Amino acid sequence: MIDQSHPPRHTPEPPEDGDGGLEEARLRQQAIGVKLRHMFDQVVNEPVPDEFLDILRKADQKAEGGS
Repeated sequence: MIDQSHPPRHTPEPPEDGDGGLEEARLRQQAIGVKLRHMFDQVVNEPVPDEFLDILRKADQKAEGGS
């Protein structure tokens, strides 16, 4: 059964001011997305610390020995 006690939430759209307010909001969102992807790519490309790799190896060894 669907709970209808709370109305669905809607994300408010930026007001359109006739001068491209909606387009400006889209460009801001796009710029934020580009920066987030850039930050995420930097984190993904960081090397994994040796201590963490050791922990993973030990966990793998335990899993192989326990099965």
